[in-house]
Amino acid sequence: MKSILRNVLAVIIGLFTGGIVNMTLVVIGPHVIPPPPGVDLTNAQSLAASIHLLQPRHFLFPFLAHALGTLVGALVAYLIAANGRRWLAYGIGILSLAGGIAAARMIPAPAWFVTLDLVAAYLPMAALAACLGRHLTAPSAPAGSGDAAAI
Repeated sequence: MKSILRNVLAVIIGLFTGGIVNMTLVVIGPHVIPPPPGVDLTNAQSLAASIHLLQPRHFLFPFLAHALGTLVGALVAYLIAANGRRWLAYGIGILSLAGGIAAARMIPAPAWFVTLDLVAAYLPMAALAACLGRHLTAPSAPAGSGDAAAI
């Protein structure tokens, strides 16, 4: 029972942490790469009417928000989980992908961005988080074990 509760908390905390990373990048993005004059990124109608004015650089922070939000959320879930860590990291990736699909249907964006975002920002980042988590939680080799990197 304790491991189930810990895994549920891992997913909740992972989603929350990933969401914070995502929203932070979405909020600071327009300050780093300002939108063209007259484009209101906070208004769906304005965005739809002026999407043709946006250049590929304007999509950098949304992509980073989705990719890094998923990476951090999946890694946090992996590190907190009691067992099934890899599957929980992928679960964060799948939930994030579902959110990305929903956002792609609601927020206008060029097809190239939607494709890149859905293919590269979610499940690959969950896989990377599982790999990073495995390396971060692996027991270190004892001294003198013949590890070539220690030489």
